[in-house]
Amino acid sequence: MGGASIWHGIVVRLIVMLLVGRGKIPEMMGDVAKGIKAFKKGMTEEEAEAAAAGTTPAAPTEPVRTIDHQSAPTTAAATAAPVPERKVG
Repeated sequence: MGGASIWHGIVVRLIVMLLVGRGKIPEMMGDVAKGIKAFKKGMTEEEAEAAAAGTTPAAPTEPVRTIDHQSAPTTAAATAAPVPERKVG
């Protein structure tokens, strides 16, 4: 009970074949391959155009922010000499 029997598998396969069809799966895979080829072609064309123009990608106008840049701004008190450790007890 509750387990998948061989009849469940047969019915599921039959429904999938009716919905998708026998020729649809290879057709879809061919479309995916065409899309990948078009993407690669577009990338190489962009690189060729950039090389022909002699330009390099534009540098960012603002420096890259890191975690250190996200802390509070430094003040004179924050940059003062560190407080020595105190011995307890």
